[in-house]
Amino acid sequence: MNVQPIASHFIDGQYVEDTAGIPLPVIYPATGETIATLHCATPAIVDRALAAAARAQVAWAAMTGTERGRILRRAADIMRDRNHDLSVLETMDTGKPYQETSVADATSGADALEYFGGLAGSLTGEHIPLPGGDWAYTIREPLGVCVGIGAWNYPTQIACWKTAPALACGNAMVFKPSETTPLCALKVAEILTEAGAPPGLINVVQGAGEVGAQLVTDARVAKVSLTGSVPTGKKVYAAAAEGMKHVTMELGGKSPLIVFDDADLDDAVGGAILGNFYSSGQVCSNGTRVFVQRGILEAFLQRLTERLQTAVIGDPMDPETNFGPMVSEAQLRIALDYIAKGVDEGARLVTGGMRIDKPGAWITPAVFADVTDDMAIAREEIFGPVMCVLDFDTEDEALTRANATEFGLAAGVFTCDLARAHRVAAGFQAGTCYINSYNDAPVEMPFGGSKLSGVGRENSKAAIEHYSQLKSVYVRMGRVEAPF
Repeated sequence: MNVQPIASHFIDGQYVEDTAGIPLPVIYPATGETIATLHCATPAIVDRALAAAARAQVAWAAMTGTERGRILRRAADIMRDRNHDLSVLETMDTGKPYQETSVADATSGADALEYFGGLAGSLTGEHIPLPGGDWAYTIREPLGVCVGIGAWNYPTQIACWKTAPALACGNAMVFKPSETTPLCALKVAEILTEAGAPPGLINVVQGAGEVGAQLVTDARVAKVSLTGSVPTGKKVYAAAAEGMKHVTMELGGKSPLIVFDDADLDDAVGGAILGNFYSSGQVCSNGTRVFVQRGILEAFLQRLTERLQTAVIGDPMDPETNFGPMVSEAQLRIALDYIAKGVDEGARLVTGGMRIDKPGAWITPAVFADVTDDMAIAREEIFGPVMCVLDFDTEDEALTRANATEFGLAAGVFTCDLARAHRVAAGFQAGTCYINSYNDAPVEMPFGGSKLSGVGRENSKAAIEHYSQLKSVYVRMGRVEAPF
């Protein structure tokens, strides 16, 4: 198996290679096989990408929103036409099953391109009447060159979620994918260029932290958008603050999912599965603290265990497979260490949590019961297929414990009492909440967190505020009066 791209980087409308950069092997998580070797960007490559973006942005901003939107919508059509090939590449990059990538990755990216393409022509200012016949107006302007830094769990989607609103507002983008999953963003840039984006408008450079640091601190950069861990987010936020850059941070979480005793049991179990084991548990918004009301606790665990036995673990390219490997050996070791820690702390391992004896980063989905709030597995983000089930008695207790975390990305509630559902959703200290569902992420809905889980929002009209700025113009219609 080999998916070696034309070159490591995409700059100024074409693929670019520089073998002086540190080699970057791409590992297929299902087998541990090296399927491609790229090179990290040298400082010269980063400078070249930023220069191309700065040049292209001026002409792009001069176009009308309608013209820009037409190109984004054309790119969405191309992406949908190539969904199969893009999904196969996503599976090779991440190890996620094709059954998942074919419906959740390039499709989500295309949705973002289409949505913001449609929105681009509507980005206008406003007229503000003032006393005495004076008036003011506002102009919505692009920020300039934006930098996107992606995570490894959704490489195609994240590239589009950041690039689509940036381009719709008239900005240019330099995107650095995770060094773990570097392949997919190259195709996003290629498709946008094919759709008519001017050379230099969308650039992709590879590398790890040192490449990201060069991008974030460069004076030509006006905006930084990161998807990643809280520790990385703090470093990037601090570096961007030195230059007073606009920042969006979509970081991690330890999100709660509350299941009341009147909930539909199968729906609640399904929500918990989606909130813990989709993408082999490697989703930032996962509801990994599942609070189940005591009266249905054993029934919930029994039904959950039964359904997990039906998971199809196997070749990610097989359309029947619905649970794949973790993204890397390193991430697998982290999950296994937490599972051992949970057992040591006294939690009950109900099912799973065992490494599968074959090449690749394979593990069975793990469920812990008898978990207490102070255990490490209930406090710290694992980013793997490890569910913690905690019991509770009352609504107030569940909400208080759900909010007792430094994170605030997502939260969910399952109940047939809609008054209680809305009451609990209002009480959650989280940016993205779900009622009788979990982990839905339509482009029309803002997505983002509170507390340590981030700042700003991605998707929806809210994203426009994070990729543009307002200029205010006061117009005096009469004579100017001055004291002297």
